Amino acid sequence: MSLSIATWNVNSLRVRLPQLREWLAGANPDVVALQETKLPDADFPRAEIEALGYQVAFSGQRTYNGVAVLSRQPLTADAVEIPGFPDEQRRVLAVETAGLRVIDLYVPNGQAVGSDKYDYKLRWIDALAQWLAPPAPIPTLLLGDFNIAPEDRDVHDPKAWEGSVHVSPAERESLRELLGLGFVDVFRRFEQPEKSYSWWDYRMAAFRRNHGLRIDLILASAALAQRCTACTIDREPRRAERPSDHTPVIASFDI
Repeated sequence: MSLSIATWNVNSLRVRLPQLREWLAGANPDVVALQETKLPDADFPRAEIEALGYQVAFSGQRTYNGVAVLSRQPLTADAVEIPGFPDEQRRVLAVETAGLRVIDLYVPNGQAVGSDKYDYKLRWIDALAQWLAPPAPIPTLLLGDFNIAPEDRDVHDPKAWEGSVHVSPAERESLRELLGLGFVDVFRRFEQPEKSYSWWDYRMAAFRRNHGLRIDLILASAALAQRCTACTIDREPRRAERPSDHTPVIASFDI
């Protein structure tokens, strides 16, 4: 069985619901992790999502953050925060679906190197790594907006970004620690076009000029990564009117 799994930071589900509906109809993914839904749970459009043939779990708050997982198969949510790291920000949602553990992440932005928010980001990722360190009993996916570009080739102009959040040595080291737990960045298992990005600033015609970053990742546990048959970035939703500044990343697995 082939399973298509996607991640997309929609940057306000209230605004982007029509685009999500259109994209789901065309791409037909089996599982989708959403970030920055920016909706309290009482306002989540459950009925609209279920009408599209998906079950859904979500954890949100007003104005900021918020995560959701959609699946064509039954799903059960088992965590909405990192154990041992109390946090009012809704950034984590772990579910079991289709024989997989799917952990949807909206990693903190970090604001600026050396800031309190940067320190929070590093502590958050460290707590995440401690949570995930014990081997999982079932194949696991970590996916979402990591707010870290893993390597310089994931940055349109590494020199211009030097010293900034998303590319700092400490952030990249924290990501490497996650990968060191046995996870694989499946996008890099395949030959990819140069200058492949998943996020572009709204300003300065960044998308038209392809001045972007690859910060939306799908990390698979080692055995599951071996069953990944493709991973691509779908740029089309970024061309829409009033788009998210991110675009979907999709991976296919033989399960």
